[in-house]
Amino acid sequence: MIDLKANPFFLSDEQINWVEKTLAGMSQEEKIGQMFCPIGGNTDPKFLKRFVEEFHPGAMMYRPMPAAEVQRTHRTLQHASRIPLLFAANLESGGNGICADGTYFSRPMGVAASDHEENAWRLGDIAGKEAKAVGCNWAFAPICDLDMNWRNPIMNVRTFGTDQEKVISYTLQQLKGLKANGVEAATKHFPGDGVDERDQHLLASVNSLSVEEYDATYGKIWQAVVDAGSMSIMVGHILQPAYAKHFNPELKDEEILPATLSKEILQGLLRGKLGFNGMIVTDATPMVGFNVNMPRKKAIAASISAGCDMILFNKDIHEDYQAVRDAIAEGTLTMERVDEAVTRILAMKAAMGLHDAQAEGTLVPEEDALSVVGCKAHKEMTAECAKQAVTLVKDTQKLLPISPEKTKRIRLYILEDRVGGGFKDGDGAVSLFKEKLEKEGFEVSLFDYGKPDFFEMFEGGVDYAKNKFDLAIYVACIDTASNQSVRRIDWVHLMAADAPWFVADIPALFISLANPYHLVDVPMVKTFVNAYTPTEEVIDAVVEKIMGREEFTGVNPVDPFCGIWGAKF
Repeated sequence: MIDLKANPFFLSDEQINWVEKTLAGMSQEEKIGQMFCPIGGNTDPKFLKRFVEEFHPGAMMYRPMPAAEVQRTHRTLQHASRIPLLFAANLESGGNGICADGTYFSRPMGVAASDHEENAWRLGDIAGKEAKAVGCNWAFAPICDLDMNWRNPIMNVRTFGTDQEKVISYTLQQLKGLKANGVEAATKHFPGDGVDERDQHLLASVNSLSVEEYDATYGKIWQAVVDAGSMSIMVGHILQPAYAKHFNPELKDEEILPATLSKEILQGLLRGKLGFNGMIVTDATPMVGFNVNMPRKKAIAASISAGCDMILFNKDIHEDYQAVRDAIAEGTLTMERVDEAVTRILAMKAAMGLHDAQAEGTLVPEEDALSVVGCKAHKEMTAECAKQAVTLVKDTQKLLPISPEKTKRIRLYILEDRVGGGFKDGDGAVSLFKEKLEKEGFEVSLFDYGKPDFFEMFEGGVDYAKNKFDLAIYVACIDTASNQSVRRIDWVHLMAADAPWFVADIPALFISLANPYHLVDVPMVKTFVNAYTPTEEVIDAVVEKIMGREEFTGVNPVDPFCGIWGAKF
């Protein structure tokens, strides 16, 4: 049973009346549409109107575009829809999650490293303000997972770290910042990512903790999220075998399903033990982790039947809608369950006041609201967070601060994989670091990956290298990205020519702009800095600190030594 007057909806009688009246006036096709959140791409107004008329979606999500274009698209869609839409975005790191020109405030791990809860609130507030300006009202954030496994390629800097109490406090602050701007959260990824070393985009990953271990970690986090009133929770394609068997002791190992398809996890753990009364949305269903468990046409309806209220994204939207129609016709998905799911979706919209805003014509602000996107005040707060976050992990060789007087000639190595990060191909990081170091009076030469010096690699020796540079600086921009099996340094596949083979003779400084765990691959480097977020504000902060003009104040939200013997030396 849904209690519309209880947490997280707290609906008034008037709002409940709107939900009930709206549900009663919906056709079966409209109810099916309400349970889907397709991903958008086409922004042509005529196409958008036809799309809404055909599919009646309950929500939609667009990848980041220029703010003005996002706003126009959202306005067109809201005008075309009889029932107000939820517009979603991955607002994990700032307004850049919806606006290409939005503020990239910080990766969550950078916020945690700053050791200031206020920055978690600012993360939510800045993202919320910029999202609201373009009519986005639903955040796929905060991420309240624990980064328990340094090998996990998808969590990493997207989390607040490994300390569950810090994850709880920072998650709640981010939630408050979003909610202050009328943006509701889909907190993710239930039942909890970060235990497995694999990416649920590529398979159904496993949260392998025992019931007792889970209760003491993820369970505490999710209970705090539920109690705080998160209106929706995003469920991952993640198995939790211990709790699946706890609620169904007869369940065989081969019968255990990921949370998006598991009645034990959705009904037993999330709705039952944790008491969540809000709306459940799946993580993206095109992920491999969803599709390999059963035929997709069966899985879509099975996910709703198990307890998910909304399906995120489609492989083929026509196929997915037809799968639900067929399941209803066959009786494998009941209309009672459909009405329950749609009621929760409508209740969330009512609690957000979307029906009132629709009546007032204010679902999407006017163009002048865009002035907040990427504004000066947000940039200033971004720079302040960067200063607080940059972390000196070790300097056992007493290299810092550096100066042109001590090490005039710098060899700069840029390690990136052209996948993620603030600098799409690494060139921004290259040019910025080179430019800033040259302004400090250094002579900077780049390791040329397009045309490596083979004499240096094979014949030149230490003296040859010493005649070329006094200090090597490695800048790594290997950011987390979906559909990756590992996020590690990939040296040149010819004698690892760019690796720091010379550290016993020439000092080296390693700076990571993303992944904080690179010491597992370069334990021999004696000076190591973690910066967590590949933005210009972070690069500015790093340069100020390695030059000795600012102190390092960041704290480690994770173990950057990865438990590896020798990495601390």
